[in-house]
Amino acid sequence: MKIFVTGGTGFVGTALARKLVEQGHHVTVLTRKIGDFTPGKGISFIEGNPTEGGAWQEHVAHHKAVINLAGASIFKRWTRESKAIIRDSRILTTKNLVSAMRNCKVKETTLISSSAIGYYGPHDDEELDESCAPGDDFIASLCKDWEAAALEASRYGVRVVICRIGIVLGKRGGALEQMVPLFKMGLGSPLGTGKQRLSWIHEQDLVRIYLFLLDRENMEGPVNCTAPDPVTNREFTKTLGKAIKRPTFMSAVPGFILKIIKGEFGDVLLKGQRVVPKKLLDAGFVFQFPRLNDALQDLLG
Repeated sequence: MKIFVTGGTGFVGTALARKLVEQGHHVTVLTRKIGDFTPGKGISFIEGNPTEGGAWQEHVAHHKAVINLAGASIFKRWTRESKAIIRDSRILTTKNLVSAMRNCKVKETTLISSSAIGYYGPHDDEELDESCAPGDDFIASLCKDWEAAALEASRYGVRVVICRIGIVLGKRGGALEQMVPLFKMGLGSPLGTGKQRLSWIHEQDLVRIYLFLLDRENMEGPVNCTAPDPVTNREFTKTLGKAIKRPTFMSAVPGFILKIIKGEFGDVLLKGQRVVPKKLLDAGFVFQFPRLNDALQDLLG
């Protein structure tokens, strides 16, 4: 199968592209600077800016599936400018992909587009599955518009799957890349009350989910991509400290301090969602790392 991937040079995209090639697929990765990468067996690169239309769009129509992973990092202090970049990198890219898929040359095409569990907005401790309503903060509004842009492809006969992704734990990127250095210095501590839920996913399970969804032609719409073991921020802190053999006796970071440092994004860190992967479990997907301790031991042990 020929598969077109945006965001294919990030830490999740790189792992996914490698696994797709191992399974015999041909992967075309869209990148802003083609000179930074070398094509190999089963993988090629096309240069282009996904937030802008261009010649790269002509290649999309010749692929059986499109996987959309593009999006600027949200793990930064939010300003008016950074929020615009976060939004445009997702909405404009998705709209350009859907526009390109309008002229698909391949029958029964699939678009697997990323979203985030931020769709649900901040919640207390109730379980959230794919049927739950969206929130109304910045991230929730972004996710609603992001998903709506992707679902436009269904007008052209495309099967659309929306991956609502939790906090991705990986060896070479994601949340751990920022957290582990602090924990190694003995500065690991809960945030705020520490009671907020953190819905996470091991990078290998996330890759396996994309492969699973490619093969399940009966699955469409939103799919929660989180492990079935969401934990509190305090539990996560304790488990991470044990995984790298560092104490976590520091006092919790007060909420107002976090807001001063991170701005509006600090408020997101102080709230959470208890998200469950109901659709995946009902469809028979088996997680390789369903428990946080096992996931962190694999990544950091």
